[in-house]
Amino acid sequence: MAASVAQLPISSLKIADSADSAVTFEPFDLPSSNQRLLGSPHPANTQIPLALRPSQDVDSLDSAVSAIETLQRDKTLTNLLAKHGTLLFRNLPIHNAADFSKFAHAFGYKPHEIIGIVVDRPLLAPNVAPANEAPKEVRIYNHNESPQVPHAPEYIFFYSHKAPAKGGETPISSSLELFHRAQAEIPEFIDLLAEKGILSKVTYKVEKQYVGGSTLKQAFGKEVQDGDSEETQRKKIEAQIARYGRDKHTTWEWTDDEDGKGKGLVLTHRLPVIRTQPGTNLPTLFTGLAAYYKNTLQAREGSAAGRKNVAHQFFGDGTPIPEKYLAHLAKITDEIRVLHKWQEGDVLVYDNIIAQHGREPWEGEQSDRVILASLFDGENVPGAYGFGDWAQVVQASDG
Repeated sequence: MAASVAQLPISSLKIADSADSAVTFEPFDLPSSNQRLLGSPHPANTQIPLALRPSQDVDSLDSAVSAIETLQRDKTLTNLLAKHGTLLFRNLPIHNAADFSKFAHAFGYKPHEIIGIVVDRPLLAPNVAPANEAPKEVRIYNHNESPQVPHAPEYIFFYSHKAPAKGGETPISSSLELFHRAQAEIPEFIDLLAEKGILSKVTYKVEKQYVGGSTLKQAFGKEVQDGDSEETQRKKIEAQIARYGRDKHTTWEWTDDEDGKGKGLVLTHRLPVIRTQPGTNLPTLFTGLAAYYKNTLQAREGSAAGRKNVAHQFFGDGTPIPEKYLAHLAKITDEIRVLHKWQEGDVLVYDNIIAQHGREPWEGEQSDRVILASLFDGENVPGAYGFGDWAQVVQASDG
């Protein structure tokens, strides 16, 4: 490491003169494979992730929750997330989905409702579901959560209930740093993204399209009842799509059963890849384009480690995105990411606007890795970069 956590303002995590001050947190170093110093535009000596642990043994989850709630009275942890992108909490008494739910809710964020889910996430506790159920051989490359749809969470919590002996790491990288590097190295691509945005064509089917994927009903059918006619089902699904609030920038087409997985739906969203961080207005690459590229390569090679692309990406005018730009995004990502080696009980918290995550394959059994996720909305959505009326995303309407 180029700098020690001794340089960090750990006093900001002390809870002074408080009846709830039984638990305080201190930063600690991780191996260089798990933690690094961020480049521009982050301030010097900013680590990702910022690793935190209690200053003393903690037996009571309630004490830890109380400490989090106290720190969040002045948004201490939210501000650290905005600076570091990702926080790691270790050595806390979190043992199951219910404990994890209680800890995550202590941050005070609004639970995120996923609209247009593309992976299967059955509810295990309040606002807690499996992170991803894809086979262990499948690599999920770095991406921001839900870049292929208009409605994305601002904060993501991951909890390790069970960690494999080898592999299964969770990548961590900065979307702010990714933009900064891409602007310097492939400025013409950044200009095209700012001018055009992207078209994201997402396919949903009545049946799952791949192991761990979702169905059309899981994605948009929460109001659909058994016995509804096809026309009624479609109207209810279209009403959910309308909650995106994108008007002409989200269109859809109903499709026939061409692949044996039932009739389906193709949604086309015009979306901004470049967004801005609330509070700083720094541009961030909010995207899964590098992951899309990696999946395309693996599918082309017939690799079992690939993940099916249910969302296809184009420039906003419908023209193809040259692979050389996607390959360069992946090259930068490889250079700036770290791989978090899980310990059971770990919790990673991401500011989804400025940090990307993923999943590495692992050895052993599918059941050797159990990571749970909890998604939340923030006070503000990312700002627009550029002048197109498609460039500003909004939170979905209640429904």
